Amino acid sequence: MRPENVVLSDDGRSVVIIDQTKLPGHTEYLALTTPEELYEAIFELKVRGAPAIGICAGMGLYVCANSFVECDETEFMNRLTKTSDYINSSRPTAVNLRHALERVEKAALRKRGYGVDAMLSEMRSECIAIQNEDIEMCRAISEYGLTLVKDGDGILTHCNAGPLATSLYGTGLGTLLLGKERGYTFHAYTDETRPLLQGARLTAYELNKAGIDVTLICDNMASIVMKQGRINACFVGCDRVAANGDTANKIGTSGVAVLAKYYGVPFYVFCPSSTIDFGCKTGADIKIEERSPDEIKTKFFSEPVAPSEVKCYNPAFDVTDAELITAIITEKGICRAPYTESLKICAAGDK
Repeated sequence: MRPENVVLSDDGRSVVIIDQTKLPGHTEYLALTTPEELYEAIFELKVRGAPAIGICAGMGLYVCANSFVECDETEFMNRLTKTSDYINSSRPTAVNLRHALERVEKAALRKRGYGVDAMLSEMRSECIAIQNEDIEMCRAISEYGLTLVKDGDGILTHCNAGPLATSLYGTGLGTLLLGKERGYTFHAYTDETRPLLQGARLTAYELNKAGIDVTLICDNMASIVMKQGRINACFVGCDRVAANGDTANKIGTSGVAVLAKYYGVPFYVFCPSSTIDFGCKTGADIKIEERSPDEIKTKFFSEPVAPSEVKCYNPAFDVTDAELITAIITEKGICRAPYTESLKICAAGDK
């Protein structure tokens, strides 16, 4: 089994992605070849999910660098850095985007002095390594996740953290998919995740496709299913983890965490260790992307659902306070409070 959502073309001239904005009704592939196409695909959520964004950006930087092949090494690096900065500006909240771009840039620097062809070859190897590492990371996270649940559990999900958002298995959904392979029976309750409906369009699609029992609910129904005792755990991904354990994820995540705390439901955050940003002390230091009002008033509707003159506030993410999180599951282990200590141990590779 190999990834389908983000792949480098055989000739290295394009990054081929599934356009997630067209799912679940249509499966369309896009070949991205320019910085502008990469920026637009990331910004418009044609590719989304922190790990998938990082994979796409790393491959995309290599693809763009192929057009710099006639430059000398100094000009090559100047253009590479400029392109990297431009792609990075497309989604400021997801730390994987910056990390992947930095890794591919550093790969080029490792071969500086050996010629541009050698620099390009090293970049190609690095962006492929980023994806292969993500595949192994997703499996490891999913293995740890299985230790936290039992057969028959009801799991609430928010947004999408499955294969579409990563490479294989996913982070927040990986435990469900791996469990299915091993004979577990889970009952998923999937928040639609307004305003862009990633839960309805993507998570419900992936779980249904995998043969997992999934029930789609509106975001404001999370409280009642918890109160009714249908939920044994909440599974979410995240785009950034601050040093104190605060996490940034799709808007609405913090509300789910508050409800889970009230009803005594474990709230688990699944993410690669690369998502931990020790340069970010708390969630207050995380820049929150704000998006177009049209996503609330007109997107997915045949007619506007609010007067055109009404203002909208449309943050793409919110921050869940560390005190609301039962555990943060990474490929290196399960982190629990106090996160200022456990995250450091995790990052060092100790389990």
